[in-house]
Amino acid sequence: MTLTGPSVAPASGKAKQLVVLCHGYGSDGNDLISLAPYWQKLLPDAAFIAPNAPQRCEGNPMGYQWFPISRLDPSEIALGVTAAAPLLDRFIDEQLTLRGLDGSQLALVGFSQGTMMSLHVGLRRAVAPACILGYSGALAVPERLADEMSCRPPVLMLHGDADDMLPVSRMHQAVQALGEAGLPVQWHVSHGLGHGIDQTGLELGGRFIEDAFAGRLQGAFAGG
Repeated sequence: MTLTGPSVAPASGKAKQLVVLCHGYGSDGNDLISLAPYWQKLLPDAAFIAPNAPQRCEGNPMGYQWFPISRLDPSEIALGVTAAAPLLDRFIDEQLTLRGLDGSQLALVGFSQGTMMSLHVGLRRAVAPACILGYSGALAVPERLADEMSCRPPVLMLHGDADDMLPVSRMHQAVQALGEAGLPVQWHVSHGLGHGIDQTGLELGGRFIEDAFAGRLQGAFAGG
């Protein structure tokens, strides 16, 4: 199976970087590709692509899911990310090859279930992505991270403290586990924000990717 989804060409005309955007449960690539116009001025050389997840969503037949999820059960999530990871990993390789890019010229962006996928796949790639940016998400199988992680890209996690789908505590748990694994991790909580992305999150995310592609995120950093 091959993933497909909407894309936006680089504003400069030639791709020197690739931003892969992984949508959340029940959504599709059209949702997150809408971030591209906000970031194109900061990232004129970046191509953007937002693959549709591989399965039609059980909870929303008009959308897609990376894996079924009936509850936030760790074992269910572990099975899901493990099954879907090879598809996303192969898609990333194909898109990088298509544009003649190296794995280090990649930024992974996820929302909710897409954050779980971005972290799971990105931290296990042979070449470290420039960065991983996760909105309203969580870290799947944190207990396996130390043994399976193959690279340490900088990570930024953003979450709303009014999120009633994935509580902000899941972000804090992810940040702690990532930090303990030796990853440079940064985080931000938006007060009053539910399960979504606000203007502050857009701005922080865009600057984070810009800094990552420019090589300004070397070494550990804290969040707040």
